[in-house]
Amino acid sequence: MQRNSWSSRLTYILAVAGATVGFGATWRFPYLVGQNGGGAYVLTFCIAMIVIGIPMILVENAIGRRLKVNAVDAFGGSLDGKKISKSWRIVGWMGLIGAFGIMAYYMVIGGWVLNYIAQITFGILDISRVVNLDMTTKFYEQNIVQNPLSVSFATLVFVLINYIVLVQGAVKGIERSAKYLMPLLFFLMLIMVTKNLTLDGAMDGVKFYLTPDFSKINAKLFVDVLGQVFFALSLGFGVMITLSSFVKKDEGLVKISMITGVLNTAIAVLAGLMIFPSLSTFAIEPSSGPSLVFKSLPIVFSNMWAGKFFAISFFTLLMIAALTTSLPIYEVIITTVQEKFKIRRKMAISIVLGVIFVLGNLPSAMATNLLADVSIFGKNIFDAYDAISATIFFVLTSLGCAIFVGWVLKDEAKKEILQGSEKFKTIVDIWFLYVKFVIPFLILIVFIASFYDNFLKA
Repeated sequence: MQRNSWSSRLTYILAVAGATVGFGATWRFPYLVGQNGGGAYVLTFCIAMIVIGIPMILVENAIGRRLKVNAVDAFGGSLDGKKISKSWRIVGWMGLIGAFGIMAYYMVIGGWVLNYIAQITFGILDISRVVNLDMTTKFYEQNIVQNPLSVSFATLVFVLINYIVLVQGAVKGIERSAKYLMPLLFFLMLIMVTKNLTLDGAMDGVKFYLTPDFSKINAKLFVDVLGQVFFALSLGFGVMITLSSFVKKDEGLVKISMITGVLNTAIAVLAGLMIFPSLSTFAIEPSSGPSLVFKSLPIVFSNMWAGKFFAISFFTLLMIAALTTSLPIYEVIITTVQEKFKIRRKMAISIVLGVIFVLGNLPSAMATNLLADVSIFGKNIFDAYDAISATIFFVLTSLGCAIFVGWVLKDEAKKEILQGSEKFKTIVDIWFLYVKFVIPFLILIVFIASFYDNFLKA
């Protein structure tokens, strides 16, 4: 099947940035910072991004561009005239299962965001007057937790938005959306950061956010940080493998990987600066968990001048971030279905989005209401999709990728990375030894600790 390539390095970087700057940076990162004591988490996250994030981006880029095929067949091909065992394709299939798992609940969060945009726009969630935590909690319970019809409809709208973009083509659709949506995302983030930094008491929030308290560093923090690095960079579910399969052979993967890691870290830090100064100003607890954005921030906006405008801007920013991430994750599965079953792209898109909506999105939307009695490993359906995909499939897929590069591809992986990056030969040599001997050990630690925390801990 003939493959297009990204029109330029910039558009590829924007596409990768879009894939990695989703709810991981704008929703998940801030509440994990709040739960783990602020600056200590931020510092550890930045270090982890260098230690494990950027090396793993290179791993998946090497696998993806090598054969320029889908995320399953990328683990095939030949070495020294001998075919690579088909067993390695299990790693690719695990990534696809993980991608399905994340999209099962990710799209529902997108539905929550669209719901909030509509409710604030039409004044149903009235933040023209000051609201308190009791009011926002009641609204969240009534409109998200206990309203499967509204959430399911909003999720369907979000899925259809993705469909409209995806039918334009694997490269064309994602590239066009990233080219326009990523600059808009940065612009909205800068507006929110500038506004929040001018609030009275904002510096107390900045201090909590950026000043490390080393007494807060513990085993749980490390597990949360390393898990966030995988989540934030879309590692372990085939996104980097799929996107890099459309990269020209002469593009420098080392430089692109570094830019991706730095950009993702910078945006995650910016996301915190959108939130923590305002929480401090209005004395709102920063450790309220996953519902932080939906319960706490409407209180902040209701206390601001032009709060409705800033609230709509903020939730629009979240929607854009979600869209730039959901498109490439969908693409991982769509490209595989299209190439493995030799069907037309529109058919593949319809099948993938339809199956995920029926088997994943609808059950996740009903997890806290109609299907509240359904429990998987002691978790509701929504949380189970999250825990199983992030704790098992993402991590094991990443482990498989590292072993595949370090112990199977070996010199061929180095050769692939050095195309367009010849001046980084010494760095690539060090990277290869690090991936071969150190990264698998680090990933195993993440897997054991996360598995214990999610499934075995009393």
